[in-house]
Amino acid sequence: MELLVVITIIAILAALLRTAVSQAKGKAQRIQCANNVRQLGIGLRAFVTDYNCYPLRSNPGFARVGAYPEHNTIWMTGIELAELSPTVTTSNRETFLKVYGSGIWKCPAANKPANWPQNDGYESYGYNAYGVTRSPNADNPVGLGGHCGWGGTNGTAPPVLESEVVNPSEMMAIADGFVGGNGVILDGVWDFSRTQNVPDKLGSTKRSNIRHQGKANVVFCDGHVESPTLKFLFEDTSDAALVRWNRDHLPPREKLSL
Repeated sequence: MELLVVITIIAILAALLRTAVSQAKGKAQRIQCANNVRQLGIGLRAFVTDYNCYPLRSNPGFARVGAYPEHNTIWMTGIELAELSPTVTTSNRETFLKVYGSGIWKCPAANKPANWPQNDGYESYGYNAYGVTRSPNADNPVGLGGHCGWGGTNGTAPPVLESEVVNPSEMMAIADGFVGGNGVILDGVWDFSRTQNVPDKLGSTKRSNIRHQGKANVVFCDGHVESPTLKFLFEDTSDAALVRWNRDHLPPREKLSL
């Protein structure tokens, strides 16, 4: 009987210790992730300071003379180049693609699920690579990735000017890579956006909530970092929640319900 009591006590202590270790690990990962997005925010601010605009979501016309030569192929390369070395030329930008999925672009709590389909890319290992965006167009103030419909071979040019972001301290820029709406969150994506009818792919909602205990790390256009809840980001319909997706600092709900 005494032996059984001792074993029971040891089992309880082991369970408590395991929980404490798990919580400590989760806290450490949240701190590291927050530092990552803060560093990415520094790179973004360097780019905006240099060019007075935000990187294009994509730019397939990069190699053409006059096709926004100040931009790189995607947000990632623009931010990496701006942060790592102001003197590096864009001719060797592909070198920086190798860092994606590692270093400051890798959330320590974001990992490709073991049961993920082999031929189905887990597109983001932590953060959105395009800036806050969702099908931007000429009349849609959502996002930072460009003005879809205003020319350019891919419909994302021209870029969003720094002056178009009315309230930088209230406009989200880079975050954990999630797309969500109606209580469902999809991870493993390039974007950070609010939309409808996303699939709960292989338990992505549960996985997303586990990553940072129901929160996401976000760096804003002015460089400060916050950790709002996923519910606030993807379900809250208050003006305070919706204006953070819009560079005009207005809550046009019909354009966030895409």
